[in-house]
Order: sequence, then C-alpha cells, then structure tokens
Amino acid sequence: MMHNATAMTESLQSVAPRRLQRNVPLAPFTTLGIGGPAKLFIRAETVDEIREALSWTAAQNEPLFILGGGSNVLIADEGFDGVVLQIDLRGITVREEDAEAVNIYVAAGEKWDDFVSFAVDRGWAGIECLSGIPGLTGATPIQNVGAYGQDVSETIIRVEVIERDTGRVVTLTNWECGFGYRQSVFKAAARDRYIVAGVTFRLRPGGAATIRYPELQTYLDEHAIDLHDLRAVREAVIAIRKRKGMVLDPTDPDTRSDGSFFMNPVVTPAQFDDLLIRAGTKNVPHFPSGDQIKLSAAWLIEHSGFHKGFVHGNVGLSSKHTLAVINRGGGTAAEVLELVRMIQDGVQEMFGVEIHPEPNLVGF
Repeated sequence: MMHNATAMTESLQSVAPRRLQRNVPLAPFTTLGIGGPAKLFIRAETVDEIREALSWTAAQNEPLFILGGGSNVLIADEGFDGVVLQIDLRGITVREEDAEAVNIYVAAGEKWDDFVSFAVDRGWAGIECLSGIPGLTGATPIQNVGAYGQDVSETIIRVEVIERDTGRVVTLTNWECGFGYRQSVFKAAARDRYIVAGVTFRLRPGGAATIRYPELQTYLDEHAIDLHDLRAVREAVIAIRKRKGMVLDPTDPDTRSDGSFFMNPVVTPAQFDDLLIRAGTKNVPHFPSGDQIKLSAAWLIEHSGFHKGFVHGNVGLSSKHTLAVINRGGGTAAEVLELVRMIQDGVQEMFGVEIHPEPNLVGF
C-alpha cells in the first residue's frame, strides 16, 4: 500500500503544472525593465497551485525564484536557469473591526498601493505615508518596506506563509518576523524557507497620520493639510515621490527603476566622527537609529561625485534623485552592476562608509 502511495506521489510530481510556460522574458515583469528569460515560469493563483508548483519544482530538482511585483529586483541578462514562480493570490478581507482598531487580511498578490488607497479611503490610519510604492503586498514584510517615517512592521500583526519544503501554511507573529531596518527573518535566518501568502495589518479607524519626516511635515504645513485628512496626506506623499521620480509613470523615464537602489547606511558614533573629519563639514544629514546613526545614502552618493542624471552607458541615476538607478533604454544588468560598484567604491573612498543595494540580485 505504501509503495502504491509513493508511486502515486511520484506520478503527480512528474505532471507539469497546467500554467507552466517556457523561456518567458522577465524584463516586462520588472519596473527596471531589465532581465533575461526564465527557463520555466509558473503563475499561481491559489495556495494549492503554489504547493503543486513547489512539489513539481523539487521533483525536477530545479532552482526556484519567487516573483512578486518586480519592483525590488535586478535580474541577470542571462535570465534565471530554473523555475520562476509568480504569486498571484488575491483578496482583501476585514477580519475584526471596532472603534480602536481594524484588522485586515491582504493576499500576497494584491498591489500594495491599491491596498493603501483602500485603507485611506476608509479612514484607517497607519500606512498612508507608504503611498505610491510599487510592488505587491506579499513583498512588504520581507523587506520591511518603509518610507517617510513609516515602516510596515508598525502595523503588521501576522504574516501567513507557506513552507517551501512541506507546503504547510504557517502563521508568524510580528515578533517572529524579526523586523529591522529594511530587514526581516525572511531575508536572514529564514531566507528561502517561506513564501508569503498573505499579511494581516492592524490600522486605526479615524486615526491621524503619523508624521516623522521633515520634508513631508513641511509640505503638509505649507498646504495646511489636517493630519486626519488621510487622503490629503496620501496625495502629499505621492506628490513628493513624483518630484523624485519615485512613482511609476510610463511618460517619465526616471521611473524605469527599482526606486531607491541603496539603503541608508547605519554607522556607530565613532564611524560618524570619522565621517565628519573626512567630510570637512558638520552639515552631514543624519538621524538617530537606536544607539547608532543613520546616514543619507543620497547625500553620500551626490557628494562622492555622482550627481543627479549621471550616465553610465544605457543606465544612470535619476535626474530627480541620486538613490534611483534607472534604465535609460536598452540598459543591461551588467551595466547596472558596473554603475552600482562605481558608486559603492566612490562613497567608500570619499567617506569610509559602505552602502548596500536594496534590490534582490537574481540569476547572477
């Protein structure tokens, strides 16, 4: 009987998933518009389809890459020699709601900004400063996505994941996600262990926007925007992001990017003192980060000789923001990496500080 069950399992694993495609170009699935083909490509709309894809991929002994919205990834020019699994789980469900809080489950394949708009329209505070960010909701806990003083870790209460090895659905608490600055357990100890299926957020009905970012505060003051007017706060955030080319716009070549390509570095007080000596000025932008100091990667890049609009072959830096590496048309992943290494070396030489890329590098 056991032998028959094993044979049946092997037979099921040998049957290719019905959505399987071959040699699918990946560049169109990314905001940067760069990347070669996937040898094998599967789009999954249900948890069972994800399990089927995982089982088949393991049986074929193929490498696996999980694709979300493609807004935080640099794919090699050679593409990915394995299975690319695109997560397309959908749905937004209100789980609990009272005067103090509302808990909302959002499937991993929902566009993040659509969910932000959904929440803001209902007067639910907590993610309004994260407006205009491309990509899917399932990616937000992995990166601990943040902007303008908010991080998703402040509102996430649970993350539903699928174990890659077993196909089992597991729920992780906020604490178990191990959130840090642009970090989580999904990028560290549990890297490649899980696939995010959905995220539960706790937001504040009728709450006011939490403003911690000086540039945003100035904009709100100048336009006399009430913090309880979440729609107006959202529009302000998007307006500021547009000024920096950080909102997807087909008519703006500066938005053919991964958004902020570099993370703001965090240094010790001693390293910051050394930086001040190298910089020869006290006017280095910096922010407290626990007992350490967060620096502005954009400032470091610009003051290392890489100005807005800097060009390297068919890629370059946005004309609006030095953090954004853009595809000027016909750009390659090789050119992006060359530019990134040039910038890293320049900042290291000028200021003695390491800056690290934020996007995932795939297929290299």
